[in-house]
Amino acid sequence: MKQTILVTGGTGFIGSHTTVELQQAGYNVVIVDNLSNSKAEVVDGIEAITGVRPAFENVDLRDYDATENVFRKYPDISGIIHFAASKAVGESVEKPLLYYRNNIVSLINLLELMPKYDVKGIIFSSSCTVYGQPSAENLPVTEEAPIQPALSPYGNTKQINEEIIRDYIHSGAPIKSVILRYFNPIGAHPSALIGELPNGVPMNLIPFVTQTAIGIRKQLKIFGKDYDTPDGTCIRDYIYVVDLAKAHVAAMTRVLDMDTDAIDCFNIGTGNGVSTLEVVETFEKATGVKVNWEFAPRREGDIEKVWGNVDKANKILGWRSDTPIEDVLASAWKWQKKLREDGIM
Repeated sequence: MKQTILVTGGTGFIGSHTTVELQQAGYNVVIVDNLSNSKAEVVDGIEAITGVRPAFENVDLRDYDATENVFRKYPDISGIIHFAASKAVGESVEKPLLYYRNNIVSLINLLELMPKYDVKGIIFSSSCTVYGQPSAENLPVTEEAPIQPALSPYGNTKQINEEIIRDYIHSGAPIKSVILRYFNPIGAHPSALIGELPNGVPMNLIPFVTQTAIGIRKQLKIFGKDYDTPDGTCIRDYIYVVDLAKAHVAAMTRVLDMDTDAIDCFNIGTGNGVSTLEVVETFEKATGVKVNWEFAPRREGDIEKVWGNVDKANKILGWRSDTPIEDVLASAWKWQKKLREDGIM
């Protein structure tokens, strides 16, 4: 019998790609999303790729009663993958209470309901932001690296949520959890039927690059050119969203089907650092399209350089990310062109 997985934030960028991989791996999926940063039409794209339409519920997870109604309606939910969260570093500095309320209350509601409805495990979508700015000796950063004081309310919510999960399991709650600390997801499904489509002005680099390249945005701003990096711009570990989605399937198998520790965490990335300027230049080479860009002052909350050591995930989850960044950036451009063809953007 197929197991049923609740994917919160499932019409979002990572959630939609993970839903595809879950369905292709044989799971049933129930999506919950309040569509604050996504569109319901994403479900059509998931169905077009997989041939299966996931169940969809428009629910705000801050609403306890509405969230409980989802578990009543779908009593066979075995596991949860929790993506639903506000996620823009800059916005979180400007609107901290919005981030604390949205990101923390939603998790608490889910955790409280899990034992009541016999949900075995939860995969938590965490972030490399919990490491803050690692010291030089801790790069590439491992799961054992010290958790640094967060540089933004967004990063702080990830740290707090990890602590909430640990404390809840330590208290004896009959659940298991895998925390995935991932780096910077980019790209789009090779079918170009789903991809990154934020509402309003993009907060992430790649959609801003593609929207500038196609003429929606006048100019891309690269924040900071005087960082202590080879070209002066920030360095990140950019991971293909499809590879990232597959990591969640591996983690769910581990939580539901294996005799493992009640809680564990894994870095999910490529193990390589790439600068912002390198990303823009590689995009231009991969697509043949020039991007109008300029340097701008540093942005509050940005970390200078971070990339991951992913040996633990490679070994224990049997997973790795090995899609070349040129192919990943080309997939993002293919998605942007499809949006233009469809009259969406």
